[in-house]
Amino acid sequence: MSEAQEDYEKGNPKLNELPDHSPVVAEAIRIIRQRAEAEGEQGAPGLSEHFLLRFLRARDFCIEQALRLLKNYHKWRKECPEITADLRPSPLLELYGAGYHGVLRARDAYGSRVLIYRIEKWDPKQFTAYEVFRVSLITSELLVQETETQINGIKAIFDLQGWRFVHALQITPSIANRIAAVMTDSFPLKVRGIHLINEPLFFYPVYSLIKPFLPEKIRQRIHLHGCCYMETLHQHFAENILPPEYGGTGPSMIDLCKEWTDHIMNCEDYLLSISERA
Repeated sequence: MSEAQEDYEKGNPKLNELPDHSPVVAEAIRIIRQRAEAEGEQGAPGLSEHFLLRFLRARDFCIEQALRLLKNYHKWRKECPEITADLRPSPLLELYGAGYHGVLRARDAYGSRVLIYRIEKWDPKQFTAYEVFRVSLITSELLVQETETQINGIKAIFDLQGWRFVHALQITPSIANRIAAVMTDSFPLKVRGIHLINEPLFFYPVYSLIKPFLPEKIRQRIHLHGCCYMETLHQHFAENILPPEYGGTGPSMIDLCKEWTDHIMNCEDYLLSISERA
């Protein structure tokens, strides 16, 4: 067995460093397309190299795991139309405008994209948990186009300040399972870390609901910082990339949220095209 074939069977993180035009990358794409077509995977012959490459990178070029991820991605999108059927951001514009979600301009020390979500900006009487989760999916579909993000993944900071029972009631076992599916083996992005801050005591029952669906690898990447989070949060993220609201010297949350909202709105046609392929 050649070294390349062994990499395709076991996976090799070093292959992520190869340029897109590398013969090794091209061969991996050829194999996964051929396998997907042979197994009747949705739209297999027309899948672009760039699209297939994100699944290969997400699984360090292990063909078997990348193919399973591809299948799960299409299966999940088909089975969750309440989330995936309409990825247009315009129906969620008030939620974006409230400052619920932003993406840091700078990556962290490991090259990961850093996302921030602020629960107090989510009015559960106006937006359902499915719609709020759609915000995350929209961001993921845009970030997964970036080569560096395919390689280094994402990290998320969830500010649970303002978490109330009315929020908790929205997180049913069904949606907990679907959230967990995307975090584990249904979306081609590596989740490198999930950081919770300002979590109240009555958040933990909801976390207990989601936790059983998560593999041990993801559980180890979840960090509960509590209300006195500054010191521990800054152990993971440099102050110069964090906004002032979180003890940093980077751009403010107002600016970050507006920038990301503008970017998302500019991508509405692309996001609509993804919805139509679901």
